[in-house]
Amino acid sequence: MSNTPNHASEQSETRAAWRTVKRVSPFIWPAGNFDLRARVVLALLALVATKFVAILSPILQAWAVDDLAGSGVPEFALGAIGLTVAYGMARIATNGFQQIRDALFAKVAQRALRRLALETFEHIHRLSMRYHITRKTGGLSRIIERGVKGVEFLLRYLVFSTGPLVLELVLIGAAIFWKLQDWRYVGIILATIAVYVWFTFAITEWRVKLRRKMNEQDTDANQKAIDSLLNFETVKYFGAAGREAARYDEAMAGYEAAALKTSYSLAFLNFGQAVLITAGLVAVMLLAAIGVQAGELTVGDFVLVNAYMIQITMPLNFLGTVYREIRQALVDMRQMFDLLDEPPEVQDRRNASQLRIAKGRVQFEAVSFSYDSERPILEDVSIDIPAGQTIAIVGPSGSGKSTIGRLLFRFYDVTGGAVVIDGQDVRDVTQDSLHQAIGVVPQDTVLFNDTIYYNIAYGRAHATRDEVIKAARDAQIHDFIMSLPDAYDTRVGERGLKLSGGEKQRVGIARTLLKDPPILLLDEATSALDSETEHEIQEALERAGQGRTVITIAHRLSTVQNADRILVLEKGTVVEAGTHSELLSKNGRYLDLWTLQSSEAARGPCMVEP
Repeated sequence: MSNTPNHASEQSETRAAWRTVKRVSPFIWPAGNFDLRARVVLALLALVATKFVAILSPILQAWAVDDLAGSGVPEFALGAIGLTVAYGMARIATNGFQQIRDALFAKVAQRALRRLALETFEHIHRLSMRYHITRKTGGLSRIIERGVKGVEFLLRYLVFSTGPLVLELVLIGAAIFWKLQDWRYVGIILATIAVYVWFTFAITEWRVKLRRKMNEQDTDANQKAIDSLLNFETVKYFGAAGREAARYDEAMAGYEAAALKTSYSLAFLNFGQAVLITAGLVAVMLLAAIGVQAGELTVGDFVLVNAYMIQITMPLNFLGTVYREIRQALVDMRQMFDLLDEPPEVQDRRNASQLRIAKGRVQFEAVSFSYDSERPILEDVSIDIPAGQTIAIVGPSGSGKSTIGRLLFRFYDVTGGAVVIDGQDVRDVTQDSLHQAIGVVPQDTVLFNDTIYYNIAYGRAHATRDEVIKAARDAQIHDFIMSLPDAYDTRVGERGLKLSGGEKQRVGIARTLLKDPPILLLDEATSALDSETEHEIQEALERAGQGRTVITIAHRLSTVQNADRILVLEKGTVVEAGTHSELLSKNGRYLDLWTLQSSEAARGPCMVEP
């Protein structure tokens, strides 16, 4: 009974492996693509031709030896010289068919990798924000990298190695029996292959577990490295480079230990395979040598047996490598396909329509939301934002302000109530059309590691250069860009770190202005700017907001005084609403926040006037 769990586990792994192979098969045999399917068929034909010619080569060599030794050859043979030439041509033909096979299948493999990479890329972008903020980028990229490599290996070797290997072994056995008419040779070969395959598979199963552990350690080390490098400023601030190095070294020590076990197991496997193959080779050669001495076989037969045993040795050694790598590839691919099977939390409904913006009215109707059941973020929040008006949402940190923007974009679905735009529930429209209708300047603008021009032009795919420059002027960053040696072609570095916080923010503002959306979300849009620039940007944003519905999420109350209406959010509920002057006259929470910020400003270089 003790073996039952292991047996069940092996069956489960086998089923999982077959499911993985089935997932890959449509990429090898793509539906509706005659060109790629024809390539697969022709490649298989070239493969069969390769094997038949490879089996013929030792026979030609044996006949040439027998002719030289005067042992006699078939009447249709060409003599030693002719047979030697034919042998050489057969070797060339074998290689030629192999190259034809590889050339034919190359497009199939590359197209499959391209489709799979695109499918994975698109799926990751479809996954919801909750997934991305809980996964480590380093681990995710490693899973994808290993998975794609696993598919590449499977495409290259499974189709043209495992089946062809069996075919080659059968043909060699048949050729030896045909030539020598002795089952003992076939019996020794079959016994050697059986023991070799059993030993290889048994040890490889053990090695796969070791390799899986090594992969886990590799992923952990990679996650720690990328996480540390992405946060290098924080590491510098706290003088924690040594601490991070020790943390990384600890992870690499785990990887080192796992990698050593994997290497030692590989050495054991290779040595065992060599012993088994050599034993089979020596046994067959001894039997052939005895036959030659007894006059039952010719010297050519001895050469034939030796050539075939060497020919068997190569694919058998390859079988060990292929099996090891296929098992590992299946493990890596399963992780990637598990990622592809991860369902997006937020999905378009089956009958989702395009969002139609008539005026741009936004309504939050009794909206409740929580990231988990134990911590509600918003409770029964109702907000009506008339088209073309500017609404500001203020409140202390943790009050749920930024969550309003995330729900508007439908990064999450509300747990209660509805978010409605021009009478359309955002859950009933496509996410693409929703995102196209809303522009956002986030609290911390993250830029692509490309040029300033690329980052601004990202706001609208086919914008002209003049439109990009106009957006930069409106965001008060054109003059700064032109002062740079490469102007708009200046690269901004990883996540835009070559620019200051204010410069990044202005690029983000220019990008949103270029998008020209009917609804504008400003999430602490000027928080990283100095007072003078903030005033200039505020004017630009007010101009940009004309004729649009604007939702401003702000911490600094001085930036929202001109809003048509201000909502005070606290502990997930709207506690006050009104204009700036109305809220000050209520002597409520807004006044408390205003007084606090005014006193803080008074201690600074300037006083904030109510």
